[in-house]
Amino acid sequence: MKYFVAVSRIFVGLLFIISGFIKLNDPVGFSFKLEEYFSFSVLNFPSLEPHALKISILVVILEVLLGVLLLLGFRVKFTLWSLLLMIIGFTFLTFYSAYFNKVTDCGCFGDALKLTPWESFTKDVILLLFILILFKGQKYISPIFSAGVNRFLTLLAVLASSVFAYYVLNHLPAIDFRPYKIGANIEEGMIVPEDAQKAVFDYAWKFKVNGEEKVIVTRGDYPTVDGEFLDVETTEIASGYEPPIHDFTIEKDGVDRADELLQEPKLVMVVAYDLSKSNYKAFEEIKKIAEEATKNGYKVIGMSASSEDFTLKLSKEYKLAFDFYFTDQTTLKTIVRSNPGVLVLEKGTIKQKVHYNDLDELKFN
Repeated sequence: MKYFVAVSRIFVGLLFIISGFIKLNDPVGFSFKLEEYFSFSVLNFPSLEPHALKISILVVILEVLLGVLLLLGFRVKFTLWSLLLMIIGFTFLTFYSAYFNKVTDCGCFGDALKLTPWESFTKDVILLLFILILFKGQKYISPIFSAGVNRFLTLLAVLASSVFAYYVLNHLPAIDFRPYKIGANIEEGMIVPEDAQKAVFDYAWKFKVNGEEKVIVTRGDYPTVDGEFLDVETTEIASGYEPPIHDFTIEKDGVDRADELLQEPKLVMVVAYDLSKSNYKAFEEIKKIAEEATKNGYKVIGMSASSEDFTLKLSKEYKLAFDFYFTDQTTLKTIVRSNPGVLVLEKGTIKQKVHYNDLDELKFN
């Protein structure tokens, strides 16, 4: 038991720290995931949606803290009960997502590692078992350092996590795991290789044969049956390859201009997924940035999921000399964790990407 407890302590502690740090690197992204869970179509807690960011920060800091406390062997009862309650909550959410197919990615490891709902649920069940082992053998969990040192290290962990969270919230994630990171080419990210895995479906064909219903399952071929066709149901049994970048469009007047705009040698994108939630003061600086970019031969465009009436009103109010194009809100949230944020591209390759607090860092050569 002592051996199992030691292994479980290291495994659970490190996993919680790693998982928490990855989400702490991008708390805005985790808050988007929480908004999905809180939405009417999933858990139906819409009153919590406006508080998703605050909740995400508290959860990820607690996740890191519990991992540290477990490794230190400090406040053992508090740590174990907190770990148990947290993993029960996570297990419920991942099971709910998997069984009802509600949220296809739990966000357990942010964008660093994508897990299917059932993979996420399996991971949480395994973690639950390890935590139960810790409960059973908690007498073997002894402190590594003295109480004073443990208090200092605990305080240091909370302080470091809080400072890191504050930094990434006011700038951008320190490590960008998304397909729109600096150096990535958007067009290349949308390519599907010729030898890519294709999705596999089962087709359940329903016929009426001699007055009775008969179901024949194939992988797509229409079965040869001497009877009356009634219905067919399809079930995906293996997912096909999905390129890192998909559903990317830049629409104007109902026409997708992405291919054309991604060939621009000098392109500035002002991204604001929802103008009603944007930091409006930033547009005063964006106006100056756009004018400077234009003088240096750049084409400047806005990208938003807001209505045309809203974009026209904003452009008029802040005297913005560039047009807004429509792009899906989820795509814009993925591109940059800032509302608004600015990207500089060269023939589809992202050269610069900044938060609205860092607009002064942009360089137009």
